[in-house]
Amino acid sequence: MPDTAVPVAPDPIRVVIADDEALVRAGFRVLVDSASDLTVVGEAGTGGEAVRLTRELRPDVVLMDIRMPVMDGLEAMQHIAADSADGPHVLIVTTFDQDEHVFRALRSGAGGFILKDSPPEQLLHAIRVVAGGDALLTPSITRRMISVFARQPAAPAPHSNALTALTDREREVLEHIAAGRSNAEIGAALYISVATVKTHVGRLLTKLRARDRAQLVVFAYESGVVVPGATDGSA
Repeated sequence: MPDTAVPVAPDPIRVVIADDEALVRAGFRVLVDSASDLTVVGEAGTGGEAVRLTRELRPDVVLMDIRMPVMDGLEAMQHIAADSADGPHVLIVTTFDQDEHVFRALRSGAGGFILKDSPPEQLLHAIRVVAGGDALLTPSITRRMISVFARQPAAPAPHSNALTALTDREREVLEHIAAGRSNAEIGAALYISVATVKTHVGRLLTKLRARDRAQLVVFAYESGVVVPGATDGSA
């Protein structure tokens, strides 16, 4: 008899929404729950509540506002990152895009950074990207990082030991990651397969003890692997 087994759909991506405005949380819930592969499992109105819910519910992604009472989103994210190196992934969703917020968020382990006025489909895409372990670094964020590092005075690289562990190919891949390029774009540029790029990215994460691609970008600039002005940041 032919095999008539029905494929089992993957479990939906579980999301916690953290925002101090009830109407914003309600809007995000409706949007996220409208996608068949996403589901909201909890809401938090403060950073402290976000930490507690994350520990209890173990979501895949936390949509985190920055400015919240009691404990802001950046501090909450640091607690979440300290709880587990395996996630959940944090996507910063805010009305503020100042440099200080972007860099604090990325250094604290954010998997992405998106503004509240982004199109709905872009937010849903961002959740899926971050849930998959990739960083959501838009060209504007990448260009901002390049601009800020370009204004900083030169300083000795603080990661010399880690750098010596990288192969030439891994450094090349890191440079492209710092330019905000996707695995497919890196593969095309280096004439290697996407699977090979993923292997190199995995090794970079392990060797540099980075949580995700966002932290690899920060490392690339702080260590001097990428010199501001040497990449156009337009990818």
